[in-house]
Amino acid sequence: MSQELHTSLVDMDSLSKPADTLIKKVSKVVGGLFEPDQEPDQIKRITKAKAEVALTMAQSEIQITDLHQRAVYRWIEEEAQRQQNIESITVKAVPHLTEEADPDLIEDDWIANFFDKFRTVSDGEMQDLWARVLAEKANASDTLSIFTKQTVNSFSNFDKVDVELFTKVCGFCWWMEAVGHLVPLIQRGHEHIYNPYGLTYGTLSHLDNVGLIRYLPNGVYHQTHLPKSVVVHYFGKTLCLKMPEDVGSSLTGSKLFPEVGGRKLETGSVALTAIGQKLAPICESEPVDGFWEYAQECWKQYLPAEEAE
Repeated sequence: MSQELHTSLVDMDSLSKPADTLIKKVSKVVGGLFEPDQEPDQIKRITKAKAEVALTMAQSEIQITDLHQRAVYRWIEEEAQRQQNIESITVKAVPHLTEEADPDLIEDDWIANFFDKFRTVSDGEMQDLWARVLAEKANASDTLSIFTKQTVNSFSNFDKVDVELFTKVCGFCWWMEAVGHLVPLIQRGHEHIYNPYGLTYGTLSHLDNVGLIRYLPNGVYHQTHLPKSVVVHYFGKTLCLKMPEDVGSSLTGSKLFPEVGGRKLETGSVALTAIGQKLAPICESEPVDGFWEYAQECWKQYLPAEEAE
């Protein structure tokens, strides 16, 4: 356990009420966490002592072999690491809690399921990600958070490579007010923009296979039935697109699909799945250099004259 983590755990008096509540809630469900007088290696020592007591009691009933002892000590090491992972994720969630957070609203079953899925995660970056999930669950104004047990179970199927690739996809996403979700702008024929970020046919197909995106290598997605003015946001920047009346809009000029009806905007060959939409806000993607200008050029015909210039 790092000194930074140890310091966070023992400084209980400085915790905010939501942080204190979260730690006590996790301790109640998982058991035996965050004792202020613990030293960095004390978790392992306590676990070892308990295991040795169990061995002593068992020796009066059965013959303990070397194999049994090795199995016990392997279990000690595994459980100590899992305990450390649980505590690390919980502590990393604390800075993301809002003042209004009420961790008491989180169901015990949800916490038990959450740590059952992520207690083996020791990578620091992945712990940061799952800590943000825990914090967002605590920040929810009620128990109807987007992070249900089913969502958590889906997240647990993704490894670090999946999340890293998906985070790069999110760097090409716009928030579209008219549809209320993130919309990627990833087009065929412009691979020179996307390939430097690792987004190729192979990686996009992989993200499709794991369920984070839907990829149409030979087709396009459209946002349909749009209002006349479509407001889109990209990492704090905003554009207002003026859509032509009842005309299908195409970024590439191709007509691969028949008219859907009403105003529509072609957004390329990638769409986020429902689980991708839930993961995107917490994966901390970053804006792509030059992409703002690239998108303006793509949408030039839909921008007011002064912006198009």
